[in-house]
This record gives sequence, C-alpha cells and structure tokens, in this order.
Amino acid sequence: MSEVKSDLIEVTLPDNSVLEVERGKTVADVAYSIGSNLGDDAVAGLVDGEKVDTYYELNEDCRLAIITIDSEDGLDILRHTASHIMAQAVKRLYQGVKIAIGPTIKDGFYYDFDLEENISQDDLEKIKQEMQIIVEEDLPVRRREYPRDKAIELMKERDEDYKVELIQELPDEEVSLYHQGEFVDLCGGPHLPRTGMLQAFELLSVAGAYWRGDENNPMLQRIYGTAFAEEGELEDYLRQREEARKRDHNRLGRKMDLFMTSDVIGQGLPLLKPKGAKIIQQLQRFVEDEEEKRGYIRTMTPFMAKKDLYEISGHWQHYKDDMFVIGDEDQDEEVLGLRPMTCPFQFMIYKDKLRSYRDLPMRFSETSPLFRNEASGEMHGLIRVRQFTISEGHLICTPEQLEKEFRGVLDLINYMMETLGIEEDIWYRFSKWDPEKKEKYIDNEPAWHDTQKKMERILEKIDLDHTVAVGEAAFYGPKLDIQFENVHGKEDTIITVQIDFSLPERFNMTYIDSNNEEQRPYVIHRTSIGCYERTLAMLIEKYAGAFPTWLAPVQVKVIPVSDDQHQYAGKIADRMRDHLIRVEVDDRDEQVGYKIREAQVEQVPYMLIVGSREVESETVSVRERREGDLGEMELDKFIADINREIAEKRS
Repeated sequence: MSEVKSDLIEVTLPDNSVLEVERGKTVADVAYSIGSNLGDDAVAGLVDGEKVDTYYELNEDCRLAIITIDSEDGLDILRHTASHIMAQAVKRLYQGVKIAIGPTIKDGFYYDFDLEENISQDDLEKIKQEMQIIVEEDLPVRRREYPRDKAIELMKERDEDYKVELIQELPDEEVSLYHQGEFVDLCGGPHLPRTGMLQAFELLSVAGAYWRGDENNPMLQRIYGTAFAEEGELEDYLRQREEARKRDHNRLGRKMDLFMTSDVIGQGLPLLKPKGAKIIQQLQRFVEDEEEKRGYIRTMTPFMAKKDLYEISGHWQHYKDDMFVIGDEDQDEEVLGLRPMTCPFQFMIYKDKLRSYRDLPMRFSETSPLFRNEASGEMHGLIRVRQFTISEGHLICTPEQLEKEFRGVLDLINYMMETLGIEEDIWYRFSKWDPEKKEKYIDNEPAWHDTQKKMERILEKIDLDHTVAVGEAAFYGPKLDIQFENVHGKEDTIITVQIDFSLPERFNMTYIDSNNEEQRPYVIHRTSIGCYERTLAMLIEKYAGAFPTWLAPVQVKVIPVSDDQHQYAGKIADRMRDHLIRVEVDDRDEQVGYKIREAQVEQVPYMLIVGSREVESETVSVRERREGDLGEMELDKFIADINREIAEKRS
C-alpha cells in the first residue's frame, strides 16, 4: 500500500520556530496566520531559498521567510511589477507597440518598446495616468507555466517578436508567463499579487536604446521610472534627483560655459571652451609639476602608429574593435591606428638603449591625447568620450622595486585626490581576470596567477580597503581601479594602476642586472589623475560649479560702481594679472547689485567692489561668494591672501 501523506506539513520560519500548516496553504495564508499586518505587507516568499509568489502553495515541509514590501527584495519586486504595469499602459495607449525587456535597475526600472510613434517627455504624464487606472483596477497578477512551444505560439499570436526571440533561447522546456488583465509578459517573477499594491511611482525620462545593446539591432524607446513602498520615500528620492540634476556636469558645465558639443563635429568629441580649457590647463600644470618632483621623466609620442606596433602589444588582437583604424589592407594601403593608450610608444623609447639595473626604476609620464571608438549609446558628456587626454605613466622596474614603486604610485594618486578634495568620494576595486573567458586576455595562466598574487600581497601589506571584481582586468594584467559615482549613482573608473607581466616580454624589454645577466623588468601602468575630461566632470558635480579658488577659471571679478571707476578697476586687474591671478572687470552699464548677483551665479570666488571711496583710499571692498562682504582691504594684502590660498590649493 502507498503511504498516505498527512494533511499537515511543517514550515520552519527564520527564527527556527516551526508552524504546522495544512498542505496546500499559500505563502499569503501563512503570513496572515502569523499576523494581519505581515499578511497585508507580504509581496512574496522565500521557500527553501527560492523566491516565489504569495499564492504559491506549500505542499512539503520547508523553510519559509516572508518578503515584505518595505524590504530590499520587496522593493525590487514592487519595481519589477511597476515595469509590467507601465508596459501594459503603453500597450493600451499605442497601437502596434512591441515590448522588449523591462528589468529593475538601481533606484528604479525601465522598459524598452518598439513603436513607430515617438514617445516624448510630455507623453509620460498620460502613460502615468493610464498606469494609475491599472492600479485602481487592482488586477490580480498571476504566474502560469507553459510548454516552451505553447509560450512561443502565444507570443506569436500577440505579435511580440522580441519575446519570441527570448523564449527560443531559453534552455527550459517550461516557461513562466505573468498575466494581469489583458497583459501577458515573459518573466521569472515573483511579482506583487495584485496591481493595486503599487501606490508611489513616477515616470522619469525617455531615451533610445539598441535591442540587446547592439547598434546593429533596432533602436528601441526606453522609458525609465521608479517606485517606492511609501509616498514619502518617493518624494525624498525626487528631491534628491532634482539636486543631482542641478549638479549634473552635462547640464551645469554647459550652463557655466565650460564646454559644448556640436553635431557637425560628432558624438563623443566635446569642445572645451576658454573657461573649461583654463581648468584643464591648471590641472595639467599641477600634475606635470608634481610628477616631475617625484622623479618622472616626460615623453611626447605620436597620436598614431602602424598596426605593427599594436600587433606586438596585443591591442590589435584584443582591442581593435575599440580603435579608430585608418587605411585598408585589402586595398594594399598602409594601415594605421589612432592610439588607445601610450604604453607601446614609451616601451619603444625604453628599448632604444641598453638599460642597466642602475637605470631603474624609470618613470615615464606623458599628457596623452587618446582615442577610443566608444559606441554611440555609451557616450555621455565628458564622462565617456571618443577623444580624451590622460595623465599617463609607465614605471619600469626590477622585481625587487615593484612593491616600493606600487606604493609610490598610490601615494601620488592619494595626494592628487586629497588636493582635489574628493578623497572621501572614491573607493578601490581590485580587478582580476576571468579564467572562464580566457579569450579576452593574454593567454598565460601561470603569469596571471603569479601577478595577481603579487598585487594581492601588496594590497594586504598596505592594508588597503578594496572590493574585488572578477573579469574587469586589462587584457594584459590585473589592475587596481579607483571608482566613483556620478550624481545619478552610475559607477565609473577614474584611475587605474596595473601590474603588467605580458608587454615586457612581448616587446622584449630587458635590463642588465648586477651579475651582468639579462633580466626582464616589471611594468606598472598608471594614471595619476585619470582622464582630464572625466576629472573635470567629477569636479563640476562635486562642487556644483563652485570650484576651489586655485581651479576657478575666473578667480576675481572687479566691479566698478560707476563709469568714474573704470580706469581704477583696470589698474587693479593689471596688478593682479602681474601676479598670475585670473581676473575679469565687469564694466557693463548695470547696477552693482545685478553685477554681484551674476558673479555669484557664475561662482566667482571673489568680487572686488570699487567706488569713489576705494579710489580715494586706493583700496578694494572684498566680497567672498559664500561669506559675503569681507570689508575694505588694501590691494596688496588681498593679492597676498589670495595667492596664499591658490598656492595651498585649498579645496
């Protein structure tokens, strides 16, 4: 006789207490049996480690945790359901629309749509209103399992080509589709049990996105949104987002007349205007002077080279798609590549002479314009561009010098970050190779393990707090990345330090040791301040345009009260220019108060107001952009004070 199963099962809760529950009861039933508030807040369950919907039936002994709407997992489920509700609203409003994918992301969600009609920012309100109707309909959201063939057939009937493509690629024979009213979507779930649980949401923006991120695929329309468990949390987020928008370098940098772009010139090729160029100039002077103090020697190398050089370095094999290539081998033309980095050029300088261990370490540095063929969808303001300038350097050293040189590089980087005032805004990431994707890297597994061990030991000895990212290494070696987030929360790399085991061998770089034997050096690739354009973007957002005085494109604005003081204002400006202070005279026929307000909007650090009293006493009235009126002061004292502030590079 077959064993008769009991009508009761044991459900173990996170605190290890055990409930006896009738077989077939749902996650929601158990939540309500524990407490009505828990039942109301339940959006899913975790059954033996697997997330399930609240209507999932429990038929065997199991461990169960209730996922509530106010938890991190609950918020993700809430936002995922919001993306489905948004897609349903778009389907209701637009004829012939095809839906692609709609995942959650940090702080929200998006959905991609294929339709002929362009969705504008103004259209988001009507989509939101339709979403609100779906919320008020309080539709049940239910998961159904289909054989793969049936799911494909259903999506073909609904003319959802993108869903058909996705289902065809799934390895499983069973496919889960979620239904809410007339809307059906491919999804692994779980979801809110009903649409009425979505209360606090907002649609944020519209953008273009290629299907699967491939520019050879159709361009889709992407709508971004966000959702929270409570209205207050949404309001807080929207306030923070507005503050971020005000600080966004792409908006603020243009408003401050620092840079511009032109469709005639092309994407990813920003033009630095005089004020932006002045900031970059100050950064470059600062970096080059500091590097020289630390024993770096400068080079100047070509912007392009024959493909032969890149074949030696491995860039042609591993990086060609990201390079700009000139010429066509099929037409018997010489093929050149714009340089994506400077290392191969500096290695050729090293190889020009026989080197001794007494010559090492050699610290090459260069302010290097570089070129990378970024995809059009990846480019953004000054953060990701196709031409940029980098504070590039390569340290060639003996194995015994490796740790000391690595420490020296980190000391330089930390000094740069502290001087810029952003040391609290960065963190470190140890980027390793991925042995499962060897085709991305130089093929030398023992060398990868050995070099990563060396970097690990150095990081342990200096006790550097860092995260680890497998698969983010350069193709020729592991690296330490300095990371930051822009005002919108997107993480990016601003500086890298790499230990290179491969290129010294590929370029046959050697030195003669103390025993008169030929040895292979180590190479450290590094930037000291990273890409200047990206650093400028970061500084715009960090300081909301109010740059430290030493970096400000205009450090002083002289404001005469009337025409009678124009000559005196000009003399003041000339005196300050003699002391290399960046100064402008605002001699427009406007009220003094208006000129002061404009200078404050421009974030000029100091304003010198000069009227008849100041002319008579040969003084200036000083205003600081934050502290306001500092009173009357002799010009020489003001010059001495501001020059001291500039020299100290106060942030």
